[in-house]
Amino acid sequence: MTLHPYHLYIERREPDKNMARFYALSIEPNLFGGTSLVRSWGRIGSRGQQKVHVFDIELKAVDLLLTLLRRKRSRGYRPPR
Repeated sequence: MTLHPYHLYIERREPDKNMARFYALSIEPNLFGGTSLVRSWGRIGSRGQQKVHVFDIELKAVDLLLTLLRRKRSRGYRPPR
């Protein structure tokens, strides 16, 4: 079961390239007593895509969240202004 709520939303905007993307991560409890990392991404203003990763323990979900966050930050994603 998830002890702490984790919700993260970051964006990458480059008007000269007509780029406006979002990336959202959240860690949530699932129905089976485990933890899920939910990833959503796409163009800002669209529904985008979603992928769910299921884990037995919350620590593994947090590790993946931090890994994905580092990767997105290196590609220019930042919190919205």
